[in-house]
Formats: sequence, structure tokens, C-alpha cells
Amino acid sequence: MLKLYVGNLSFTATEEDLKGLFEKVGTVQSVSIIKDKYSDHSKGFGFVEMTNDDDAKKAIEQYNGTDFKGRNIRVAEAKPLEKREDRPRRGGSRSEDDRKY
Repeated sequence: MLKLYVGNLSFTATEEDLKGLFEKVGTVQSVSIIKDKYSDHSKGFGFVEMTNDDDAKKAIEQYNGTDFKGRNIRVAEAKPLEKREDRPRRGGSRSEDDRKY
């Protein structure tokens, strides 16, 4: 099973639209369009998992740079998520030792 990154998506594209496109090449395991957690609007990219690696590679060749819902989409093999370094949080409470009375 190969996971594909699909970028430059139209903000009106749905997961069903994306699934329909990729099913023309092969069997789709799952589709997810990434959305903003506050507004629930699309961030313009998503992921498609295809059950057959050869079909996934064919989808990359066939769809990368092509028009989908008015935008030229980017299709590539998804890269593993890199771990982010922990950043100090802003604000919050201080320990009792840090408080001045």
C-alpha cells in the first residue's frame, strides 16, 4: 500500500471527488483532505492511500501537474512525518518559586 500526497487542491474539492479521480487508476484504500482545525476549511492538500503500489505510481505519472477542479494538482509519494522539536510554550502559569509577592 502506498500513500500519496496531493497538493494544490481546490478548496471546493471533497474527499469523494478525490476518491473518484484516483479510482480511475486503481483501488483506493482511503482519502483524507487536511482541514483547519478551527474553521474546518480545506488547507488545499490531502492524502490518498492506494492498495497497489503500481497503481499508485501510475496515478503519480497520470495526475501530477494536471488540472483538477480548476487547479494543477501536485501528486507525489507521501514522505513520512518528521518529528518536530518541542518548543517552549508561551504564557501559562509559573511555578511558585517564580512568582513575586
